[in-house]
Amino acid sequence: MKNNNNHSGKNFYAFTSAALALVLMVVASVALFEHDSTAGAEAVTLTENATVVTSPFTEAVEKVRGSVVGVNNYTTYRNSYYGFGFGYGYGGGYNDDDTSRQVLQGSGSGVVVADGYVLTNYHVVEDATMLEVTSGDKVYPAELKGTDEAKDIAVLYVADLDIEPVVLGDSDQLAVGDWAICIGNPLSFTGTTTVGVISALNREVTSSATDAYGKRAVNTMIQTDAAINAGNSGGGMFNVAGELIGIPSMKYTGSMFSGSTVEGIGMAIPINEAKDLINDVLAGNGNVEGSTTTQGSTSISTGDKPRIGVTVSNLNPNSYAVANSIIPTGAYVQNVESGSPAEKAGVQVADIVVEVDGTRVSSMEEMTSILQSKQAGDTATLKVYRVEGGLDSYEDQTAIPDGEYIDLTVELAMLDAAAQ
Repeated sequence: MKNNNNHSGKNFYAFTSAALALVLMVVASVALFEHDSTAGAEAVTLTENATVVTSPFTEAVEKVRGSVVGVNNYTTYRNSYYGFGFGYGYGGGYNDDDTSRQVLQGSGSGVVVADGYVLTNYHVVEDATMLEVTSGDKVYPAELKGTDEAKDIAVLYVADLDIEPVVLGDSDQLAVGDWAICIGNPLSFTGTTTVGVISALNREVTSSATDAYGKRAVNTMIQTDAAINAGNSGGGMFNVAGELIGIPSMKYTGSMFSGSTVEGIGMAIPINEAKDLINDVLAGNGNVEGSTTTQGSTSISTGDKPRIGVTVSNLNPNSYAVANSIIPTGAYVQNVESGSPAEKAGVQVADIVVEVDGTRVSSMEEMTSILQSKQAGDTATLKVYRVEGGLDSYEDQTAIPDGEYIDLTVELAMLDAAAQ
C-alpha cells in the first residue's frame, strides 16, 4: 500500500508539473504574440507626399483643348405648307404664315488654325444656311470661307474669336504606332479627349463626293483606334507635342457584307491634305463650291488658226466609268500629232483635259473655245487626267484604277493642215 501511495503521489506531482508547464507555455505564447503585434504596429508607417505620375498626354491636351470648338449647322425652315384633309380629325389646307426660322440640323467640331479661322469637315457645314461656332458658353456667328468637298474639309471665319490657334504638324512624318490624341464634341460632350495610336497610314477611302472634275474622290486617310463618335467630325487629332496632325472624319461600325460589328477603326484626314485650302483662304483665294467610248471629235484648231496638234472628243455620259464617276468629264484626247506642240509638252492619247488656263472644261467644245482665242506663240496650261496604260486598255470599266492629274504647258503654233 505504501508503494502504491508513493506512486500515486508521484503521478500527482507529475501531472501538476505538466499542467503548470502548459500554463507557462500558453502565457509565454500570448506574450510572444502580443510582442509581435506591437512590434508590427510600430514598424508600419504611412508615406505621404508621394510623387504624382502624369500621362504623356496631359501637357499636350492642356495646350490645345481650348482651341477645339463646336460647329452648329442650321438650315432655314419655313412655316407655310399645303396639305390635304383626310378626315378623322386631320385637316389640310394652305397656311399663309410664310415666316421662317433656323433649325439646327447637326453639330460637329472644329479647330482654330489661324486667328479667327476654324478648320472643320465639309460634311459638318454642308447645306447650311447659317453657321455658328461655340466655345464654352460663348456662341459666335461664322462665315464659310472655303471648301473642298472631295477632301471633306472646310474653313470658317469667325470675327472676334479670341482663341489661340494650334500649330500644324507634318502628317507625312507619322509612323504606325505613334500616339494619337483626338479631341472633339461627341454627342455634345464638349472637349472630350480620347487617346490611341496610329493604326495605319494611307488607307484608301472612297468618298460619296466627287472632285471638281466629276471624278469620285478616293482619299488617303489615317487609321486610328482612338475613339471617334458622332460629333467628333471636324475636331482635332494631335501628337504628343500638341501639333495638329489630322481631322477626325469617320468611324467604321460594321460590315454590310458580313454583318459583323467592329470597334476601334476610325479615320482622320491628314493635316497636310488641308494645308492648301487653309493657305488659299488666308490669301483670300478660298473656293466655295461646290466604255469610255466617245461622242464626236474635233481637231484643235484648223485652217489658218494656230493649233496644239491634238484631236479630242466628248466622253459618253452613259458609259459606266463616266456615269459612276470613276473618271472625270472633260475633252478626251483621241490623237496626238507627231512632232506637235502637244506631243512636246507631254500630252498623251487617252488623256482627259479637264482645265485650260485654270478654267474648267467638261467638253471638247469648251476646250476648243478657249484655245481658238489664242495666237501663234501663246501658251496654254492644260490640266489632264491620266490613267496608267490609258483608258482604252481597260475593257472592264470597273477595273479602271485611280489616275492622276498632271499640269502641262503647251505653246500654240501654225501647223501643216496635212498633218491633222
